[in-house]
Amino acid sequence: MNEVLNRPPLNQRTIRKAVHGIGIGVHSAEKVRLTLRPGDTDSGIQFIRSDIKGAAPVQASAENVADTTLSTSIANGGVSVATVEHLMSALWGLGIDNLVVELSAEEVPIMDGSAAPFIDMIESAGIVEQKLARQFIRITREISVSQEDAIATITPYEGFKAGYTFVANHPVYDRYPKYVEMDFAQTSYIERVSGARSFGLEKELAYAQSIQKCLGSSLENAVGVSDDGVLNPEGLRYNDEFVKHKLLDAIGDLYLLGRPILGAFNGYKSGHALNNKLARAILRCDDAWEIVTLKADTQSGEGMPILHSAVASSAL
Repeated sequence: MNEVLNRPPLNQRTIRKAVHGIGIGVHSAEKVRLTLRPGDTDSGIQFIRSDIKGAAPVQASAENVADTTLSTSIANGGVSVATVEHLMSALWGLGIDNLVVELSAEEVPIMDGSAAPFIDMIESAGIVEQKLARQFIRITREISVSQEDAIATITPYEGFKAGYTFVANHPVYDRYPKYVEMDFAQTSYIERVSGARSFGLEKELAYAQSIQKCLGSSLENAVGVSDDGVLNPEGLRYNDEFVKHKLLDAIGDLYLLGRPILGAFNGYKSGHALNNKLARAILRCDDAWEIVTLKADTQSGEGMPILHSAVASSAL
């Protein structure tokens, strides 16, 4: 399919049929079966733990984020779902609004450490357009949050543009680009971003595992970095794979708002915690955005925003 969303979908979308995958949790190392099923219009992205009898669904929502230690986890009461960001990023990339995600364990499988396997799963199932118009969060004024020296900002923009600055003082990271900016009306998320994998320093793995993180991490699902170079025999997929993965994460974290953004994101050292802080700030600042739908410009064929409601804090 390799669709370039130069014009985002005008109507809501889901998948045509159920599709299954098996993998392990990167933090738990636990084997998990993942099933993606079509979702009803206006239902959003719902996670269901099939291993917990009678468990309530966990809605993909910024307000449901419960933990941001090395990944993004969401929860509903005592039911939690871990490491949702790569799948959420893939769903944003394909314009999927409604989906049921069924898991046989707590953690979304890491697959190869990128969003690409989820893209492949969804494309193999097929994508269908639904009857209701898609709603967007159109940013009308700047919102910025910070944490120590890290900053995440969203500003008005007609479309979606995202930039990220990766800051790391390491001889290997210093060999590669640390800044990326993409206007997704002109750039394919699928081709240019979705394959960027998780990464980490070899010397930091022991500590992560001592706090019960990265127990399933390997060179099959992450880019390993030593003091001398990249450990993976195949090397990097993109010359700027490190910073692109940070951008991939941010897109997934922001899609937990439940609707795609029309605006420009910029992250400086932002991680999952700060990305979620920005998403929550957007929800609080109901004078800084409005809900819009898109309709096709019959002359140019491009999507143009149409105001759906002036200030719609209750809609989120």
